[in-house]
Amino acid sequence: MHTVLITGGTGMVGSSLTHFLLSKGYRVIILTRRLKQSTHPNLTYAIWDIAKGYIDPLAIAQADTIVHLAGEGVADKRWTAQRKKEILESRVLSGKLLAKTLTETSHHVKTVIAASAIGWYGPDTKQSLMNGFAEQDRVDHSFLGDTCQQWEQSLHSLQNTDIRYVTLRLGIILNIKGGAFLEFVKPARFGMATILGDGKQIVSWIHEADVSKMIHFCIEQTFIKGVYNAVAPSPISNKELVIAITKKMRGFYIPIPVPAFMLKIMLGEMSIEVLKSANVSSAKIQAAGFEFDFPNMNDALNQLLK
Repeated sequence: MHTVLITGGTGMVGSSLTHFLLSKGYRVIILTRRLKQSTHPNLTYAIWDIAKGYIDPLAIAQADTIVHLAGEGVADKRWTAQRKKEILESRVLSGKLLAKTLTETSHHVKTVIAASAIGWYGPDTKQSLMNGFAEQDRVDHSFLGDTCQQWEQSLHSLQNTDIRYVTLRLGIILNIKGGAFLEFVKPARFGMATILGDGKQIVSWIHEADVSKMIHFCIEQTFIKGVYNAVAPSPISNKELVIAITKKMRGFYIPIPVPAFMLKIMLGEMSIEVLKSANVSSAKIQAAGFEFDFPNMNDALNQLLK
């Protein structure tokens, strides 16, 4: 039985992925700071401690594939200097620990699939608005851009091994239980479509089910290697998104503009990302043969808001 070791397995993406993989007949081991008991015969938990540089050696020894999702939530709290340090180090130190462990210990891991984010890319250019940002486009030297670069570099030593290394730059994940999507849903329940700034900024998104499906695709298709954007093929503007959500929930909408200056007061530096337009291309993963279950926003909303 193929065993997948997941970091960040109790988070929003990790929980969804765990259920998906178990349904496909995989064995799953979740690395956690506090040991838990599982009621599923193919799900177990193992200890790791990033600060102490420790990963349960038995968990590594049993793994065929590692999916690295660990990292503090980017939008969970205001970006103070301390919070930015936590966001960066939770990704970089955990990646370095994994890479160090895999290069210094005996194991039979064949594949590592690591999350990154489309925060790698800067604000839209004329070229990206036409064709979308592609994987080879340069990093944006902002907080999130630099974080994504260090995040990805933390595992680069695996390129000198026989391990197949895949990086997925995740877009805004649509999940009714949390994340940015839930923040749009809350006012929509009352018919309010909260338009951020001018609402023209492009949102590159992906349904949570397609994230799990894409990770599974990368596990199964052994020719997949390198960096891929994990975004749906139909990005949408912020205004179009919140109106679509509100109309789907209430049948009508009341536009509630939230001016850029107010967002800057409320969110501080994080407002830069909220107001940034980033049209990101899914062409590379589609050319590799991946098919989205939710390629457009209407299908995604029908499933999420049913």
